[in-house]
Amino acid sequence: MRILISAIVIMLTVIGNRAVAQQERPRLSEGNIDEVVEAMTLREKAMLLVGATGQGTDGGAMFGRTMKYVVGAAGITTDISDLGITSVVMADGPAGVRIDPRREGDDATYYATGFPIGSALACTWNAPLVEEVGRCIGNECREYGCDIILGPGVNIHRNPLCGRNFEYYSEDPIVTGKMAAAYIRGVQSQDVGTSIKHFAVNSQETDRIKVDERVSKRALREIYLRGFEIAIKEADPWTVMAAYNKINGTLAQENRELLTDVLRSDWGYGGLVVTDWIGLRNTAAQVHAGNDLMEPGDDEQVEDIVEKVESGVLSMEDVDICVKRVLQLVMRTPRFKGYKFSNKPDLEGHAKITRQSAAEGMVLLKNDGGTLPFNGVERVALFGVNSYDFFSGGTGSGCVNTPYVVDMVEGLSNAGISTTPKMTEIYRKYLDFIRVKFDADRDPIMWFLAMGQPKLPELELSKRSIYAEVDTADAAIITIGRQAGEGMDRDIETEFNLTDLEKRLIENVSDAFHLAGKKVVVVINSGSVVETASWRDKVDAILMAWQPGEEGGNSVADILTGKVCPSGKTTMTWPISATDHHSTNNFPQYAAQTLYDYKELTNFGAPLKGFDFTVHEEDIYVGYRYFKTFGRGVAYPFGYGLSYTSFSYSKPTVRLRGDNVEVSITITNTGSVAGKEAAQVYVTAPETDIEKPAIELKAFAKTQTLQPGGSETLKMVIPIRDFALYDEDNSQWLVEAGSYTISIGASVDDIRASSQVTLKEYKEKTLDVLAPQQPINKLKVKAKS
Repeated sequence: MRILISAIVIMLTVIGNRAVAQQERPRLSEGNIDEVVEAMTLREKAMLLVGATGQGTDGGAMFGRTMKYVVGAAGITTDISDLGITSVVMADGPAGVRIDPRREGDDATYYATGFPIGSALACTWNAPLVEEVGRCIGNECREYGCDIILGPGVNIHRNPLCGRNFEYYSEDPIVTGKMAAAYIRGVQSQDVGTSIKHFAVNSQETDRIKVDERVSKRALREIYLRGFEIAIKEADPWTVMAAYNKINGTLAQENRELLTDVLRSDWGYGGLVVTDWIGLRNTAAQVHAGNDLMEPGDDEQVEDIVEKVESGVLSMEDVDICVKRVLQLVMRTPRFKGYKFSNKPDLEGHAKITRQSAAEGMVLLKNDGGTLPFNGVERVALFGVNSYDFFSGGTGSGCVNTPYVVDMVEGLSNAGISTTPKMTEIYRKYLDFIRVKFDADRDPIMWFLAMGQPKLPELELSKRSIYAEVDTADAAIITIGRQAGEGMDRDIETEFNLTDLEKRLIENVSDAFHLAGKKVVVVINSGSVVETASWRDKVDAILMAWQPGEEGGNSVADILTGKVCPSGKTTMTWPISATDHHSTNNFPQYAAQTLYDYKELTNFGAPLKGFDFTVHEEDIYVGYRYFKTFGRGVAYPFGYGLSYTSFSYSKPTVRLRGDNVEVSITITNTGSVAGKEAAQVYVTAPETDIEKPAIELKAFAKTQTLQPGGSETLKMVIPIRDFALYDEDNSQWLVEAGSYTISIGASVDDIRASSQVTLKEYKEKTLDVLAPQQPINKLKVKAKS
């Protein structure tokens, strides 16, 4: 009996000691991160570095979907309650908070505002406005109980065929970086975080999981990393998302040169790096590279970390560095701070910001004879499926579950313009049919099409039905829609080019209405550029409406009726043909059509150009840098956009002050309508032995609304370092001494004023990293024809 009592006492003592030990474990707070890390077991550390695999997530490695905390959020981190470590909830973005609008057993709805896509926001050239959009998105993120939104997307529009261009800002890294920084500042002003993505060189969707993006060190630094660098240094996003693809032979998620040497050592970034949503890879290599968090999380990744540490393959030091970064992130979140979110953000107020920002980003490409704004137009004949099924955004993870989308019929009606009843009835009944048929025919493996509005087939109209509309309408509007998104790039013939059916529609409508002396307007409802050269002469006006968010139809009507004076300008070149971009030669959709005859391909298993690897032979000559340097014609140049008014530019003042070049210019509204103007500052460097583009954007600014006769002086500051090219041989940023031409224009092809500034040599060393493993046959100026 005594032995039994002694055993019980010992057992109770052990249990009590364990309980005391548990009670004595530190709870996470400011200043005790090291203590908390010391108290954690190896398995707890591994679990913290991996998304919460056992806490209600589904959807697989490519598409996390949480059921805990916020239904439909993209991912969460593990909570360790006795250490005071709360979960972090991450929602997809960047055009708004992507969560499920409905929840089982709950009658409430949780819709989020659909804001304009990245391309549309960038075309405002209005960073303060983009910051305001970010503020609204951040507010919805916080009030719906999320801690981080997965955005902004800042990859470069290397080629117009990229399916995900709609999420990104521009072909230019300055525009990209400045707009991204504004978005981040806006979101993070609401005490929630952003995840700038996809780091880096995610330039195509085809084979994005494994494609090797082969690119020179100079093009990396000047083009593909520069936007990230600007945004990170100016706005300090809470997290950076590592891309799926390889860069010069190494997966970005396992690339220490990218995630530690460049991001942390060269740029001084102190935040967290999270993987893009993927399953098991080389987890030890990811952690060692500086990938702090694996999402959406897989049990195998936890086991892999434990096993690799215990076997000595992965150091505990690497693990602890990542654990500390996760804990630092946790402490920044509303959830850790105990914020009581409302689930009721100001959706009505945010819709007003959506409508304003969308209209300001729309680009008037053509306006012959003052066709727009409409004058005396009370009824229009409305053609094109997307007039009645308007795209608010793209497909994939960037799609927002919006409460509504204003189509063209509703938007025009709200502006006092009706649509012809017969044509409206035809299209609406057709859409009722084709939606059912489309769903029945849908390929279930095309998962990304289920996330957003699909592009429905266009309707073939007889000439008789078109001519019947002329007498009852004052004008015609044709909406051309294009959809794209995650998982697939665009093809040339049916997605960049207009289809034969669409061209016939434009031709037949134009013939009918022009015969009666009435105008024809084309509205382009697309996330990316399309071909216009073959058909633009047939119509009177063209408005690029982009995918403008849930208020799209209202925003279009605001432009068409003159309620808003158009001030958007292109942030990407509109080529005459998709093949005019030098990068198209190495883009997968084109490569598939031109380089491989699969019936005769005998070298099966060999790496395929554009699929297994993509060579950036165009090097630094991306977008307008290529077209301007090599003298290629375009449909619409970079920075282009028409207005209902006109502007004059004064003689600029350019002065060197300290480490900056200061540029001032006065813009005057010389027309009869109030409007805004975006002025662009370009630089031409002195000629030397080093290759360089003919002209490069270095700064921009936009006026407030100027009344007729009104003026505003814009002041832009360019750091000397921004004049630098990247000197590969010496791993440094280099400003060559000499005279630089400063040009201020309304577009890259419309320079209004210029001046000179003389700069001294400037050098800034970087780490010598990210070198290509194979020689790249880079495009050279001397090859100019």
